Amino acid sequence: MFFASAPSVFQPSVRRSVYAPTGRSVDRFLQDALFSARQSGSAYTQDETSFTLTLDMPGITKEQLSISIDGTVVRIQSKEDAPRRYRAAYELPQEVDSAQSEAKLEHGVLTLKLVKKVPVDTATELTIQ
Repeated sequence: MFFASAPSVFQPSVRRSVYAPTGRSVDRFLQDALFSARQSGSAYTQDETSFTLTLDMPGITKEQLSISIDGTVVRIQSKEDAPRRYRAAYELPQEVDSAQSEAKLEHGVLTLKLVKKVPVDTATELTIQ
C-alpha cells in the first residue's frame, strides 16, 4: 500500500502531545471568565474625600453579604446561605476609614461609599543642640 509506507519526511521527528496538561489552567480560565463577567456590572469613582464602588448583586439580600475593610483592601463575599456565590477583594490606592464608610443594597445594586482616611503626619522635628 502506498499510504502505509510513506517516507519519513512526512512523519514528525519529535512527538508531542496535542493537548497541554491542563492542571489548574482550566480552573484559572473559568475563574477569569466568571470574574470578568462579574466585573461588567461594576463601577468605580472617587472624589477628594471618598471612593464609590457600585456592584450588581441580583438575588442577594443584605443579610447574606459580608463586607470587611482592612486598610486599603475591601473584601465582599456572600455568606453560605446565599443563593449566589460572590467573593471579591478590591485594593484601593488609599486607606479607608471604616467608621465613616457606608454600604447600601437597593434593588440588587450594592453601593459602597468608602471614606478616605486622612493621612496623619507623624513626623517630629528635632531640636539641634
